[in-house]
Amino acid sequence: MDLSIRKLLLLLLLISLSSIRVAEASIHVYNLETFEEIGNSYLLSGGSEGIVSSSSNSGESVGSGIHNGLSFIRFENITFWRSKKAADQHTAMEHSTGLIQAFFFEAADRDTIGGSAYGGQRSICCTPDLAKLEGCRQGELIRRPSATDPRWPIVLSTQFSGNDLSAKMDSTEIRITNTGMYNLFFVSCDPNLKGLIMSGKTLWKNPEGYLPGRMAPLMKFYVFMLLAYTILSVIWFAQYSRFWRDMLQIQHCITLVIALGLFEMTLWYFEYANFNKTGMRPVGITTWVVTIGALRKTVSRLLILCVSMGYGVVRPTLGGLTIKVLLIGVTYFVASELLDITENVGTINDISGKARLMLVLPDAFLDSFLILWIFTSLSKTLEQLQAKRSYVKLDTYRKFANALGISVVASAAWIGYEVYFKVTDLYSERWQSAWIITAFWDILALLLLCVICYLWAPSQNSHRYAYSEEVREDLDDEEAQSLTRGAPEGDLSLVKQEINHNTDVFGLDDDEEEDKRE
Repeated sequence: MDLSIRKLLLLLLLISLSSIRVAEASIHVYNLETFEEIGNSYLLSGGSEGIVSSSSNSGESVGSGIHNGLSFIRFENITFWRSKKAADQHTAMEHSTGLIQAFFFEAADRDTIGGSAYGGQRSICCTPDLAKLEGCRQGELIRRPSATDPRWPIVLSTQFSGNDLSAKMDSTEIRITNTGMYNLFFVSCDPNLKGLIMSGKTLWKNPEGYLPGRMAPLMKFYVFMLLAYTILSVIWFAQYSRFWRDMLQIQHCITLVIALGLFEMTLWYFEYANFNKTGMRPVGITTWVVTIGALRKTVSRLLILCVSMGYGVVRPTLGGLTIKVLLIGVTYFVASELLDITENVGTINDISGKARLMLVLPDAFLDSFLILWIFTSLSKTLEQLQAKRSYVKLDTYRKFANALGISVVASAAWIGYEVYFKVTDLYSERWQSAWIITAFWDILALLLLCVICYLWAPSQNSHRYAYSEEVREDLDDEEAQSLTRGAPEGDLSLVKQEINHNTDVFGLDDDEEEDKRE
């Protein structure tokens, strides 16, 4: 049991080290990176990505086109530097004075790397005891052939010569013939190479371009999202242009959310397309994209909050709540912006797991607080509309409450599934379906926006959603009391006539609905 735990901890450490570079790019650049001491070795993560097998197995060299159907990882200008102290221990005439190995393996073959002697701690480098048991060479990486392909894992060696301070790795290209989650590590088993530094780059390519396998489906997804937002925009703006004189403040806010959503989906698609073509994610472009996304999420949540408060329906302004709403909006925008930058911009390499957790927690707390505030406000608004017998508005808000409740339940269920997905997929072996985790939230946001657009669609009767003057509401209250107290028949007819007169502006359907309820 102790051996299994240690083995699992070592594998988790390897994968966690490799995952640090996942968000950097498919062209991984190493700028004087320092090897870390792990067990009896010095390790540096080179990256971890899902790669789809080549659609062409021809022996031709890889051309310059990115859509040539080939998958590979290419090593370019990889150079290692050791300390002067380590170099001075050797003479210029010596041939091999320090070994560095790069090992490239698929996640399913993770058990073929490293070993354990007599049930002790699992080691990456071969020890004297392991040399007897495993037949490995002392001072080198422990590697056993894969059950599916004896050529894998692939190990590439680089040697320091004499007392040179640097050693350059041969430019190499590895073709990918099997779909999987691939991991790259650089390792040195020589204790004299402590403080080893590396620079250079590796190019990771899928059949259709440089976009990592886990992200490639999202580029197609954003095409469909862009199409969906375009259709919604055409329908909404057609109504908006027809009835712009009768538009309410809430409908102007809905217009802003639709515009931001359309803009965000467009930017995400072009950002992914550029990433796929060049293999790099420019910090400025990605930061701009995530900023628009954070702004859209913030405005969307504030829109739902204002609608739930009855803004423009049961109250003309938010009054003293305006400052609080703006404050929560600014706070949420900052928290969402920091989280999205951490997850998408290339600066993630410098942020530890604890730092990322510190950014996730405020965002989750603010979301929970907003949900509580929204439902509390919505409950009060429903009570006010019920008391005023504003049945048309009440029916609209009940539909909105139902849609909001369904979305919250769906969100909670999806969060549970997401946690289960991540807990049961420690080595990212289900990477081909991981894009669905991200896509769900965009789809849910779009569906809820469509419901809001349907309930508050621009029309010539838009003012039926609007806030009524206090005199009118007082009159409605008096009329309601007259009806419930059983006024004389003559008075009742006058009340009905007054109601019909007041509701003519809403159309025949509203008259019939009010008469039925009366």
